[in-house]
Amino acid sequence: MPTLTQKQRPTVVENYDVAADAKRRIILRNAKTKYFHVKALSNGCFYLEPRVLVPLQAISARSLKMLDKSAANLKKGRASAPIDLSAFVEV
Repeated sequence: MPTLTQKQRPTVVENYDVAADAKRRIILRNAKTKYFHVKALSNGCFYLEPRVLVPLQAISARSLKMLDKSAANLKKGRASAPIDLSAFVEV
């Protein structure tokens, strides 16, 4: 995967109008992925980010075992103190 040293502005690949149906749905033409994360903006715009779901078989047995152990420890009350993430809040 190539790395970018500068942020490049995305270009418009396709431009078309759509109308929402009675249930307020729209159709995305030629969508590359099936799932999207949607951000509704205050100005009425919607921002869609493609999401790729990982099949369970793609996660290693070691990772699954670690997740199970971590969940069991959390249920037993063995957890660290809350972490302050306020320094990472998006502006």
